[in-house]
Amino acid sequence: MFKHKFKADGTLERHKTRWVLRSFTHRPGIDFDETFSPVVKAATVRTVVSLALSRSWPIHQLDVKNAFLHGNLSETVYCSQPTGFEDPAYPGYVCKLNRSLYGLK
Repeated sequence: MFKHKFKADGTLERHKTRWVLRSFTHRPGIDFDETFSPVVKAATVRTVVSLALSRSWPIHQLDVKNAFLHGNLSETVYCSQPTGFEDPAYPGYVCKLNRSLYGLK
């Protein structure tokens, strides 16, 4: 996935890219809707904050960007070579994922 980031005045700031997987093997009605989203629900946050307040626990906030990208995979996953980065000597080869990537269901 390629993106352009612009400054407030509309000039180009930088180019961004990330490797996003495309799901070609998911079958509607079988495994198409199976996804995992590592996002906490607001009700869970409220419960934990309420519990910490009632017990006088200190609360700290932090943000871990892209933390889910480093998750281990429990199954073997292969994907096609990224567009623009295909190896001409091995055009039919695929990539074996060792860690999670965007778009992985």
